[in-house]
Amino acid sequence: MSVQSTLPLRTPPLRTPSPLRNQRVVVPIMAVFTVFMVIVDGGITTVALPALARQFHLSPAGLDSVVVVYPVCLGMVIPASAWLLERHDGRRVLLLGLSVFTLASGLCGAAQNLPELVLFRALQGLAAGALTPVSQGLMLRTFSQHEQIRLSRYMIIPQQLAPAIAPLLGGSLIVAFSWRWVFFVNVPVGVAAVVFGCFFLSEHREDRATRLDLAGLLLSATGMGALMYGVCAGPDRGWTTPLVLVSLVVGAALLGVAICHQLRTDQPALRLRLFTDRLFRKACLINLVGLTPTMGAMYLVPLFLQQAQGRDAFTSGSTTFTEAFGVLLTMQLVGVLYQRVGPGPIVGTGLLGVTAVNLLLATCGLHTPLWTIRFYMLLLGVTMGAFFIPVGLASITTLDRGSDSAQAATLGSVVRQTGNALAPTVVTAALVMNSGHRAAAATTLPSTSAYQDAFLVLAGLALLTALYSFTLGRTHRPREHG
Repeated sequence: MSVQSTLPLRTPPLRTPSPLRNQRVVVPIMAVFTVFMVIVDGGITTVALPALARQFHLSPAGLDSVVVVYPVCLGMVIPASAWLLERHDGRRVLLLGLSVFTLASGLCGAAQNLPELVLFRALQGLAAGALTPVSQGLMLRTFSQHEQIRLSRYMIIPQQLAPAIAPLLGGSLIVAFSWRWVFFVNVPVGVAAVVFGCFFLSEHREDRATRLDLAGLLLSATGMGALMYGVCAGPDRGWTTPLVLVSLVVGAALLGVAICHQLRTDQPALRLRLFTDRLFRKACLINLVGLTPTMGAMYLVPLFLQQAQGRDAFTSGSTTFTEAFGVLLTMQLVGVLYQRVGPGPIVGTGLLGVTAVNLLLATCGLHTPLWTIRFYMLLLGVTMGAFFIPVGLASITTLDRGSDSAQAATLGSVVRQTGNALAPTVVTAALVMNSGHRAAAATTLPSTSAYQDAFLVLAGLALLTALYSFTLGRTHRPREHG
């Protein structure tokens, strides 16, 4: 036996794969990037409206096109996102959307006049319409429902911090620099997300031979766009304005035709047959209606602070910020409770809490201390945390995680976008109705009692939704197969 044969063989050291090569790490990071950018952009732009009005020598009401064009374009693209995710590589769709959104943000900041700003803001909305449903679709493909429950404790953090810090960040950028930086701030974040995705996000393709339902897509996109315009422009322009009325009627009619068409088509743009699933249908309805009292309160409290109490934007933002901490506290418990008791008791109890907080907010007056309102906002966050994630998880429990993921994400985005648009609409309508004829004057602010009555309206909606939410039932067995 040779000496060489007696020597121990050297085995190469085992290399631990980088976590950034694991798509179960990369996909959530990309989803966080996407959600954070879209939510912050939506909240931060509102803060810049007074500065934009001074820049372009217009009244804040004259800038409604800057605000309205974004949700209109966003709503038009959402119906196409399911087909994009099913037919094309999800990686390319997401990176293309992020690139266009980042470019449009830079162009918005560099706009020299109002038409340019509206045009580039429309481009932002078109890109954002694909970002959220595509990123959520990738999450549904990558993780089972039980894994999403565990992840929700961490994914909720950027989703709640984004709307809370948007007013503070926007106000600080405008004071320190100019209104242009509320758009420029998206550029470094977007570039970082695109570069990260190019290096680490793998191809996500279903390889399904789905054809493009062009008729259904055009009907859905046009109907959503028209309806969004009517809902978003109505509070400012007036519900009886001919353009608003025509938009609402045409949008509703087109969506009705789209529904009839897609129910008769083998491969529709929106798979509306998913609503035949009882749990999915109930969860979407609860999400749609429940967003009004939750997001409505988030919209109404800053108005009350700035218009009724005369606070500045920074003070308003620092007061509503406590809501984010309440959500984070609740989400540490929701994951454990969801697996034990199911969605019904959690969502129903959470919305009962939202009812109680809106009743507390209805007692606020001109001299209510800020720390009292901050405490109420903390309670609102605690109750909202029991609503957002559980109702989202319930909507996908009985669906096929593989074949239905893209369509479920798209339909969920349609529901959330509609609910988010309805929240300020209901609030504004409640303020107008309770302000009487004085609301007709553009310079007249609602009275304190009008704000209190609006909180009571939100409390009533929350109570009705809470009672219906208990019908979601307790624990359900998820479908994990593809």
